[in-house]
Amino acid sequence: MESPEETSPEKEEKKEETESKEEPVMAAEAKDNDNSPSDKQKESPEKSPDAKEVAKAEEEEESPEKDQEESPAQDEPEDKKPGTAEVKKEEENVQEEIKEQREQPREKEAKEEDTEVRDEKPKMQDTKTVEDEKSEQRVEGRGDRGGKEIVEEEKKDDSRSPEEKPVPIKRRDSKFELQKASVMYRPEFIYDKNESQKDIKMWDLMSSYLGSDIKSIQRQIVNHVEYTLARTRFNFDNNGCYYATAYAVRDRLVESWNDTYQHIFEQDPKCVYYMSMEYLLGRMLQNALVNLGQEANFKDALEDLGYNLEEIYDEENDPGLGNGGLGRLAACFLDSFTTLEYPAWGYGIRYNYGIFKQGIRDGYQFEMPDYWLGRGNPWEIERLDVIIPVRFYGNVRTYWENGVERKVWEGGENVRAMAYDIPIPGYNAFNTNNLRLWRACPSTEFDFKSFNTGDYFGAVKARQKAESISSVLYPNDTTIQGKELRLKQEYFFCAATLEDIIQRFLKKHDNWNDFPEKVAIQLNDTHPALTIVEMMRLLIDQYKLPWDQAWNICSQTFSYTNHTVMVEALEKWDVDLMQKLLPRHLDIIYWINHLFLQDVRKVCGDNEGIIRSLSLIEEGDSKKVRMANLCVVASNKVNGVARIHTKLVKNWLFKDFVPVSYTHLTLPTICSV
Repeated sequence: MESPEETSPEKEEKKEETESKEEPVMAAEAKDNDNSPSDKQKESPEKSPDAKEVAKAEEEEESPEKDQEESPAQDEPEDKKPGTAEVKKEEENVQEEIKEQREQPREKEAKEEDTEVRDEKPKMQDTKTVEDEKSEQRVEGRGDRGGKEIVEEEKKDDSRSPEEKPVPIKRRDSKFELQKASVMYRPEFIYDKNESQKDIKMWDLMSSYLGSDIKSIQRQIVNHVEYTLARTRFNFDNNGCYYATAYAVRDRLVESWNDTYQHIFEQDPKCVYYMSMEYLLGRMLQNALVNLGQEANFKDALEDLGYNLEEIYDEENDPGLGNGGLGRLAACFLDSFTTLEYPAWGYGIRYNYGIFKQGIRDGYQFEMPDYWLGRGNPWEIERLDVIIPVRFYGNVRTYWENGVERKVWEGGENVRAMAYDIPIPGYNAFNTNNLRLWRACPSTEFDFKSFNTGDYFGAVKARQKAESISSVLYPNDTTIQGKELRLKQEYFFCAATLEDIIQRFLKKHDNWNDFPEKVAIQLNDTHPALTIVEMMRLLIDQYKLPWDQAWNICSQTFSYTNHTVMVEALEKWDVDLMQKLLPRHLDIIYWINHLFLQDVRKVCGDNEGIIRSLSLIEEGDSKKVRMANLCVVASNKVNGVARIHTKLVKNWLFKDFVPVSYTHLTLPTICSV
């Protein structure tokens, strides 16, 4: 009879294979029955048949001489060997360990099968090839918007071996269901066989989303308490809990946000750019948690830490970015864009102060500044690398180039627009869109010469003047200074936004005729109307396009949403003020109006009533530029905010535009009702 020490590796492997087919308890009983008490007395605890012992037995088979030299169980004195009861107890412990080791992979396999989470490497099957399996899958988080295209692109050109090819996880109809998995993997976008080691390592470290279980949420919150807020558990009040929780939620939005715009960059679809001077967003923490389907998990996680989620909601300040229906409509559009998975950007201004904060004193209402950024905004990401110069004042110089008369805007005053991004989640959506807000900064931070001469206010005058542009939502425009600041705000917003859109377009395209096929700009009321004129200036003066080509591009790119049917409430700007602040833009407006009225006369003759109604310039003691007429003439679609409103826009407010068909400047379609 062979002792356990003399068992060959082949017999050990056969024995392990036989035991693996039986239940762990039965395997333990069979082992006890096969070994006699005398054998157990000779067996040392160090020689238990675990995985390490099998490996050691293989080494001993290769080195028989070493086996003979090192046999502690045989050389051990008889009186030092453990008793039968101790050996049996040790044997039971070993069997329990073997049972746990065998149960773990079974539990893992059952869990993977239940959550349908795919392994990182493709498994070859007899009935399916890897390519067949990939064709049935879609990139997680993209659905019909991009998964099919990526799979087809892989089929056309992918020379990597099956082990090197990434396998996206299976797309489900609901993100809420998918994120119940223990691990949720992110889509991989770069399918390059020449990936660097850095790219591979980065992908490996960033391949999965943050966990959504309670323990993971708690860990992320306390990490932000210590590493972002630099607080301790002894200084962790409701306000600190709000900021830590907001950062933990924002981390999840940023993951989806990065994947969304990487997908948009690669797929290159047509994007909508929504421009609004106002966004009435409301408090963002609860909105984000509901849209992500994580409110219950965060509530339980915070309660376990001793905090009430409803009380945490009350710690948030409302963003002072909008007021009334205009801003609320814009915020709802952003939510809808993301929920419906449209590729979209929102653009606005990052005001330091809201319109005002209401207070009651001695029974009377009074107004005070609404400094909503006083304690910071955890939802925004400062983009120090996205800074765009904006010019005011100056003069226009005319010159000739290759027989063509050209103009250039020079001199004046320059400020800088710095970007701040806010992720916008959608309900049960895989993507996250972006709201980009602009903050006005001086081109020169500090005048050191003025400071040295004792002119301390003059040293920071340029900074104060620039920052006033984005300081207050709706500055009082009853004075000349207030009107100038308001017009500055609008052009600052339009110039920075359009430059950002154009630079994004030029990363992938060099043909300007493709611009309307990739870019749709929606103007929310007339505040962003100067974007039309700014685009004509850039296309003609900077990119040297002919007028007709530039106008065709413009008129196919813009759409306009009207917000009022009161003629006296439509926005107008004094010609003198625009000549002072934006001299080149006034030249372009005059030329648009000249060509437009030429075509009006071809259709309507010398009907002065129609011409006066349609003109972009309102005549009178003080000439004014009609921004609403400019939007109608330059847009391809015009609509109201509701069906009845659109009827009024079509049949009353802009009724003179509707029946006329022009040749040089094609008028927009006022949306059907």
